[in-house]
Amino acid sequence: MLRKKTNGYTRRSGRSPIMVNTGAKGIDRRGFLRGSGLAIGGLAAIAATGGSVTQATAQQAATRAVESIKSVCTHCSVGCTVIAEVDNGVWTGQEPGWDSPFNLGAHCAKGAAVREHAHGERRLKYPMKKENGEWVRISWETAINEIGDGMMKIREESGPDSVYWLGSAKSNNEQAYLFRKFAAYWGTNNVDHQARICHSTTVAGVANTWGYGAMTNSYNDIHNSKAMFLIGGNPAEAHPVSLLHMLKAKEQNNAPLIVCDPRFTRTAAHADEYVRFRPGSDVALVWGILWHIFENGWEDQEFIRTRVWGMDEIKKEVAKWTPEEVERVTGAPGSQLERVARTLANNRPGTVIWCMGGTQHTNGNNNTRAYCILQLALGNMGVAGGGTNIFRGHDNVQGATDLGVLADTLPGYYGLAPGSWAHWARVWEEDLDWLKGRFSDASYGDTSMMNLTGIPVSRWIDGVLEDAENIDQPDNTRAMVLWGHAPNSQTRQKEMKTAMEKLDMLVVVDPYPTVTAVLQDRTDGVYLLPACTQFETRGSVTASNRSLQWRDKVVEPLFESLPDHTIMAMFAEKFGFHDRIFRNIAIDEGGEPNIEDITREFNRGMWTIGYTGQSPERLKMHMANQHTFDRTTLRAVGGPADGDFYGMPWPCWGAPEMNHPGTANLYDMSMPVAEGGLTFRARFGVERDGENLLAEGVFTPGSQIEDGYPEFTMQMLIDLGWDGDLTAEERASIEQVAGGADNVGGINWKTDLSGGIQRVAIARGCAPFGNAKARAVVWTFPDPVPIHREPLYSNRRDLVADYPTYADKKFWRVPTMYASIQENDFSQEYPIILTSGRLVEYEGGGDETRSNPWLAELQQDMFIEINTRDANNLGVRDGAQVWVEGPEGGKVKVMAMVTERVGEGVAFMPFHFGGHMEGVDLRDKYPEGADPYVLGESTNTAQTYGYDSVTQMQETKATLCKIWTA
Repeated sequence: MLRKKTNGYTRRSGRSPIMVNTGAKGIDRRGFLRGSGLAIGGLAAIAATGGSVTQATAQQAATRAVESIKSVCTHCSVGCTVIAEVDNGVWTGQEPGWDSPFNLGAHCAKGAAVREHAHGERRLKYPMKKENGEWVRISWETAINEIGDGMMKIREESGPDSVYWLGSAKSNNEQAYLFRKFAAYWGTNNVDHQARICHSTTVAGVANTWGYGAMTNSYNDIHNSKAMFLIGGNPAEAHPVSLLHMLKAKEQNNAPLIVCDPRFTRTAAHADEYVRFRPGSDVALVWGILWHIFENGWEDQEFIRTRVWGMDEIKKEVAKWTPEEVERVTGAPGSQLERVARTLANNRPGTVIWCMGGTQHTNGNNNTRAYCILQLALGNMGVAGGGTNIFRGHDNVQGATDLGVLADTLPGYYGLAPGSWAHWARVWEEDLDWLKGRFSDASYGDTSMMNLTGIPVSRWIDGVLEDAENIDQPDNTRAMVLWGHAPNSQTRQKEMKTAMEKLDMLVVVDPYPTVTAVLQDRTDGVYLLPACTQFETRGSVTASNRSLQWRDKVVEPLFESLPDHTIMAMFAEKFGFHDRIFRNIAIDEGGEPNIEDITREFNRGMWTIGYTGQSPERLKMHMANQHTFDRTTLRAVGGPADGDFYGMPWPCWGAPEMNHPGTANLYDMSMPVAEGGLTFRARFGVERDGENLLAEGVFTPGSQIEDGYPEFTMQMLIDLGWDGDLTAEERASIEQVAGGADNVGGINWKTDLSGGIQRVAIARGCAPFGNAKARAVVWTFPDPVPIHREPLYSNRRDLVADYPTYADKKFWRVPTMYASIQENDFSQEYPIILTSGRLVEYEGGGDETRSNPWLAELQQDMFIEINTRDANNLGVRDGAQVWVEGPEGGKVKVMAMVTERVGEGVAFMPFHFGGHMEGVDLRDKYPEGADPYVLGESTNTAQTYGYDSVTQMQETKATLCKIWTA
């Protein structure tokens, strides 16, 4: 909501230099800067950095070189390079990375302002705790000892699962990996991070369709697209630099852009075809498009025959979705969807793009699989310009997911099975029995706690509040560690407040105090530990396209902040397993675990997804030679990285010495595996109901198996007579893993620590994970064929009987309600659909971006978009204050924006705000000087219960509300 600011600014009493209340008038730029202590003049800006920048004489400026250091933006997943200009250890300026193939010298508003993130005066400066209702400064030693003693007491009384370790998408890969390893050494699977509530349904849906749960192509590859189909995303605001790549396809290919969204977004303004549809009806919409494709025979029949299983079942379901039924459910006219289908059929290859508008639903896994099936039907997979380009949110949410900061897997998606633990114990050179002893000896059904999926972050509230006998762990959650997580990004804020207050202990590890510091009314038992930003450490980060990039340290940690991995090491020392967890990781000055050693350790273990070839040396070499990489293919043309794809997008097979180039486009069978080609993964067996699940007569160039084949094992190498290609060292390693030469047959491409099985398979032209068909039907999911189900809080009672939700069930350790909510009609009292999304100025929960004066000035008010007709019927004027209440009773007081962006009966709120709760300003509850410049209500106070049937993703895109003037 961009408004012209007034010429005045508001003066207010209190300690905060700028405190913008809901309903207060806006301020102009000069006034904002004056109020923030930042003026156009350089001396005022110097003062704002706490005196860390000093005036230089002309002689000093002439003799002292300013150092340029490459880093990567810490906001969205595009992975834009930032060039930091550092003068005598002080970050004094920045430029976008002109050599970067990702941002090509571009920045969005957030990227252009990241220097302030590192230097920000609103950061948490030293450890603090709540004592008698007041924030008190404490030492690091005191903090670690008090928190550690409290946690060990909880562990002794209730078991290790009563401490929840909530990680972050803001950590680098090394910190994310160490965090998951740390949770394993503590002895719990109650560990998770933001991916659960942004793209968990993508990972589950996509991985169960064709093998890997990630973006298949890249932002750059969109240059090759002949059509773009975007659903549930607004990259113009969420990933602005990505839009440059999309617009290039429009410009050079005349590629039509189709945008499907309940809201006319800034991205929709660029569309050739905008399809407005009812929130929560994605499957019906996609089936409506496929109805026309199948009806006209526009599907790629040969692609389906050779590389897809189960499409006949999809056709049966799609046949039910006539244009009339689709319009009844979605509101999208059949004639428009016929035009969309024709456009996609006539402009191939086309790419499908989606974001959280498609994932954050109770049936989000159905949505993501439907999007995949659309591409399979069109034959758009495994080709340049095609694929599913899934735009991830945070800068390292892809990496943190890959590295296993999840409640259901160890690093590399190995899962939690006994064999998975055995594999990682070997990588860690750890005694497996000792690891087992770290876990509770309880079991549920036939599953021990070590192998039992933990409570997801979306449900941590219920781990605290649910009766202990109703959850699958020995006791309730008693301590919560929010390590780089914005709690206001989660639904059910009122219940979260209650849960925070019930805990024995609440710990925040973050550069900012976050909303956690003020949401609850505790008087003690809250600790705030200052982590430094990613510009004050080094390490790798994975962009949305699976490319890894290396960040160099820009400045030393400011104030008393410490790197996340150093804080983990301090806790490991306190808990008594420091020497074990770091046995193969050097400890540098200041107790900091060596980052490169951590990279090499996960290189040694993550064979499943090919995180093995990206050594620190290769990553640094890529960063130093960005200019040598093609801007569309991402392949280096000459130079030291000749032939590599930029950032070695995973899978980068084998050991680093094998020099695999990475895989730019997944499942592309037009090139050899050794050069970045790939098949669909043979992850689901070789046969189903007597039907072949392996590819039919298609293979990558140079493959010595000219047909489909299963995943590679040592036994398969023996049967093919290829085991002689192994070196003596590789064979010895395989025998060691197997426990002897007689047992080697069962060792496979994922558990062979030598990488020999992968090397031999690729040398013979084969993909280590096999050559199979994608499956359109996922028989292990609640809905094997994706079907439309009405939201729990539906505004269409006439559709609930036809398309009901699931029965209540218990999974991920907690009871989960579906039908027991949907059977109640809330639509009369709460008639308006409420959805949520992003703004260009802010990111995530907004703590860091609302604490940045350059961004805070641009968007000073939390607001709700209301359709003109609805506003007039409600008596709401543009700019007025309104109350918005959800059917579970949570309400927020926000500014009304009357607009045609949203359709009749739909309202939209952004999710970046916090610091107000049901009309109450919580600014005075922040530690002195650490309150964000802009506060506001969280949309999630009014958002409601609802979780995906596979991953426990929260529902934030289709609930109900009522609105009235304040």
